Amino acid sequence: MRLHAALRRRDVFAEGSERWSDPRARLLDGPAWQAAMPNVLTSLELEAEPAGHLAELASALEGAYAKVLDGLGTNTAVQFVGGRLQVDKLGPIAEPPMMKELRSLVDGMLPRVDFPELLLEVFDRTGLAADFTHISGADARMDDFAVSLCGLLVAEACNVGLVPIEKPNVPALTRARLQQVDQRYVRGETIAAANARLIAAQAELGVVKAWGSGHIASADGLRFVVPVQNLHTGHSPLYFGRQRGATWLNVVNDQVMGIGGLVVPGTLRDLLFILDAIFNLDGGPKPETVITDTASYSDIVFGLFAICGYQFSPRIADLADTRLWRTNTRAVYGPLEHMSRHTVRLDRIRAHWGDMVRVAGSLTTGSVRAYDLIRMLSADGRTTGLGEAFAHYGRIFKTLHLLQFLHDGGYRRMIGAQLNVQEARHRLARKIAFGNRGQLRQRYREGMEDQLGALGLALNAVIWWNSLYIDAAVSELREQGFPVTEEMCARLSPICYDHINFLGRYAFTRADVTSGLRTFHDSTRTPSS
Repeated sequence: MRLHAALRRRDVFAEGSERWSDPRARLLDGPAWQAAMPNVLTSLELEAEPAGHLAELASALEGAYAKVLDGLGTNTAVQFVGGRLQVDKLGPIAEPPMMKELRSLVDGMLPRVDFPELLLEVFDRTGLAADFTHISGADARMDDFAVSLCGLLVAEACNVGLVPIEKPNVPALTRARLQQVDQRYVRGETIAAANARLIAAQAELGVVKAWGSGHIASADGLRFVVPVQNLHTGHSPLYFGRQRGATWLNVVNDQVMGIGGLVVPGTLRDLLFILDAIFNLDGGPKPETVITDTASYSDIVFGLFAICGYQFSPRIADLADTRLWRTNTRAVYGPLEHMSRHTVRLDRIRAHWGDMVRVAGSLTTGSVRAYDLIRMLSADGRTTGLGEAFAHYGRIFKTLHLLQFLHDGGYRRMIGAQLNVQEARHRLARKIAFGNRGQLRQRYREGMEDQLGALGLALNAVIWWNSLYIDAAVSELREQGFPVTEEMCARLSPICYDHINFLGRYAFTRADVTSGLRTFHDSTRTPSS
């Protein structure tokens, strides 16, 4: 018991263990760090000496305070009731004229399709099967390979298994063929490559540019009960009742595509894993802003995100109890004075700057996991000296985030909108993964990772297919004279599924992709490609 307690406190380590080893031993050091340091400093826009960088941050913090204080008189959303800060909830923005009509027309035009047929069309139009290479690295050389892949994707994503998918009279869907393809072609790296292709293909569609640039992302967890024995699950009465479960932490960009994800045992706090998810994306541009819910932040996490080049923007639930931090002890911040009495210790940041930069370099190069580092920097409520330095560094960026949150209604709206996108994708994920009451029955972590990876790829396939036909519908309506504006396009969403049948039929019928897109549901004309 004492040994286990010491391991949990990070007082002792088990060499060679993935969970209990010392993450500091995996940090870049010596000649390896000296060789990597110039590139790390350049890519993260940092300096070996922090004086200039910290002076810029202190100036930015003063400017942010001044901007908020100057705008308090006209900022009706921010109020002080009994000395406590309150921020009014954002109301809906008035929709453009004829937006309701456009949304109804587009929804009605989307072709009605069975889920397996949708997947097969996505594979045929994008060449997705080419990313599923043999475990030896060779390309697949079998007839109707895409049909077998789509069959496996339906079995895994819908959580129904092979029984309803296999067809003894269809060579591509026999149990032997499906098992062969599953064992030799479907794995984490091939799923990631297929996701990267879909992310790139979707970004090229015209309507998608109205949704975002791909540089804003959110991270959140989707919980699954795992009723079978599995070491990589955990208890949580709130989410799993009396059973155990796992969390699929997934990252979604503002173009509504899933760009990465990983499996978390039980319901460990998402903040321990978010950076690892961000550093292991499948594709798309590197996010500049990462949005999470209120439970996924701490001062240390703010510091780690900032030094690695990301703007961390969590939604804060209770602003009245949140501290603001200062670097100028003589400044007077008026109504914010009582919230900003604590001072950032710049001296602690300077003292540990070399190690902080080395941590950033080790994280960005993949030498060490953020999960291990965060546990080491703050174990059982005891923060190390390096952890304190990251916490003080993070408090600067947390205060900048909170001040922008108070001053800029558009910033608050952007955070809420992106989190709504993530929640809508999770609803679609539940719609797809309906089998076995939405429970995972994998006994090993690799099995859960592969199945949830298949679910993520299926989600992206639906989003890509919807985006393709929404883009075609918008073009068709413009040709007919409907006044579709960019503002209206920005309010359309590819997270819709009433036109897709996920239940009852698993017929893998190919569409003729050489003759253009499918005919719209309420039109006899075929849309232009």
